[in-house]
Amino acid sequence: MQEYVFEIAAPEKRLDSFLVREMPDFSRSYLQKLIAEGNVTLIDISGKKDIVKKNGKEIRTGEKIIVSVPDPEPISVEAENIPLDILYEDDDLLIVNKPKGMVVHPAPGHPSGTLVNALLWHCQGQLSGINGVMRPGIVHRIDQNTTGSLIVCKTDQAHSSLAAQLKVHSIHRVYRAIVIGNLKEDSGTIDAPVGRHPVDRKKMAVNRKNGRDAVTHYRVLERFKGYTYVELELETGRTHQIRVHMAEIGHPVLGDDVYGPSKCPFDLQGQTLHAMVIGFIHPTTGKYVEFTAPLPEYFEKLLETLRQRT
Repeated sequence: MQEYVFEIAAPEKRLDSFLVREMPDFSRSYLQKLIAEGNVTLIDISGKKDIVKKNGKEIRTGEKIIVSVPDPEPISVEAENIPLDILYEDDDLLIVNKPKGMVVHPAPGHPSGTLVNALLWHCQGQLSGINGVMRPGIVHRIDQNTTGSLIVCKTDQAHSSLAAQLKVHSIHRVYRAIVIGNLKEDSGTIDAPVGRHPVDRKKMAVNRKNGRDAVTHYRVLERFKGYTYVELELETGRTHQIRVHMAEIGHPVLGDDVYGPSKCPFDLQGQTLHAMVIGFIHPTTGKYVEFTAPLPEYFEKLLETLRQRT
């Protein structure tokens, strides 16, 4: 068990938001789980101790927060011999080119066949344990039907370093996508907060009241009849950010049946979205490194089909 102690210097509206900011090594969902399971204690200015189980608990100046983080459980997810397309690997981390259709970690409905199952086999269990037994090594994610570069951490030290870089939005992430329709401008920026959809809680949406800041820069690479090939650079990394932002401006990602049309004129498995470039400060060398995942074959073929139709 590891304890983290914080003295509150200024009032905070939400306990979970305070912990997310002060404990960047841990995901919001994991910190909320700690709160729900009674692992967070508040000591008020009179010295009275109370276990806090509400994420939205308001905390006041002079109070003290103690967070008890249980020791990582032995990894129980089964290792599976699934081939991986590895772009880079060293003792601290590896960069994987994730294929379309692969879920990043086990979840309801996807107990096996995930990237984590494959990583446990490839790395022989040598993965960071910060994000718990179901997400060893995983510091960030991309959607099941999004392809491309993903960082995996082998050590807790590497995980902490990458999590800190993600928190301050210093990781360089560039995507490629084909979107529906023709964008008016050759380049632009979408600055719109992203949060849970107010009605459909399984979806994200531009949520100006409760969303978190989200910024996406786009640049047109090629124009086709009815479609546009674009490059997108993330300034922030919210869940489904690109898909939500492109739908918000009337140009949903081709094949995205969640934020775009339910029917697609092409035989696709989900959205045409590819995480092409990822760059960051290496946790051990301190030097900037950058990796590029080539476009998948289906994406290249679709571009050729669109060129021939134009």
